[in-house]
Amino acid sequence: MAEADISHWKRVVGDGLRSQTDGRQATEVAIAADVLNRMLELGRPEYVRIA
Repeated sequence: MAEADISHWKRVVGDGLRSQTDGRQATEVAIAADVLNRMLELGRPEYVRIA
């Protein structure tokens, strides 16, 4: 399920930037990076040490 969500957001974000100005492009990159990092965090296992 997490892999499908990551794939979906990668398609939404895409390879190119939609904004024309530098400030807006920087904001777009920051948002895209944050979304992908959150999706990757959801798919990362949590290890618990027992002993």
